[in-house]
Amino acid sequence: MALYVYAITAASPEPGLDGLEGVGSDPSPPRTITAGPLAAVVSDTSEEIRPARRDLLLHQAVQERLMATGSVLPLRFGYVAADEETVRAALESDTDARLAALERLRNCAEFHVRASQGDDGPLLRRILDEVPEARDLAARLRGGDEDPRLPLALGELMAGQVQARQLALAEDLVGALEPYARDQVVREPTGDDFLNLSLLVADDRTDALLETWAELGRRLGDDVVLRFSGPLPPYSFAG
Repeated sequence: MALYVYAITAASPEPGLDGLEGVGSDPSPPRTITAGPLAAVVSDTSEEIRPARRDLLLHQAVQERLMATGSVLPLRFGYVAADEETVRAALESDTDARLAALERLRNCAEFHVRASQGDDGPLLRRILDEVPEARDLAARLRGGDEDPRLPLALGELMAGQVQARQLALAEDLVGALEPYARDQVVREPTGDDFLNLSLLVADDRTDALLETWAELGRRLGDDVVLRFSGPLPPYSFAG
């Protein structure tokens, strides 16, 4: 029978899985398959697993239980192995690297940081105040200059300034938060975001990280929308 795979952990001590439900429409409870010093947390499945809300939450619940009891290499939602032999072969294929990763992630969690522009009025006003060329172009438009190139020139200049300042702010935010992290991953932002950051943070640094995060929110006010999530399973750092 096929197996849905949630995560890899150390085989000892065996993770406590009592009371957890597995994913799928006819779920079986999560259990472990061991191979030497490693264990995979799996549940039986006979169907294609789709990202329904219920199953996403169950997948996350298993990860959180594992994190509460030890180090974990979480797999992202949707990984299915053909059978137990396939799982054992995977555990045996790179044992030392996985043990090293478990040790590196011990007592750590992942935090996500995203930032987007909030009220852009103050930023645009600062650009007009601080950039003579932008101030001149805006004055010409207000004065009735009918040069058809002016609106495009001003728009391109303002957009370039906004982007440059957002990039600088993203670097400042990374610089303020990275001292609390053992590792970090900066990804290409999507949508309106100008920062997409993942941090690997040890448990004993979490409170300090949260204090700094709160201070950043107070300092930036409504100009920037900061979104912070965690603690989460360390997906970005599991390898």
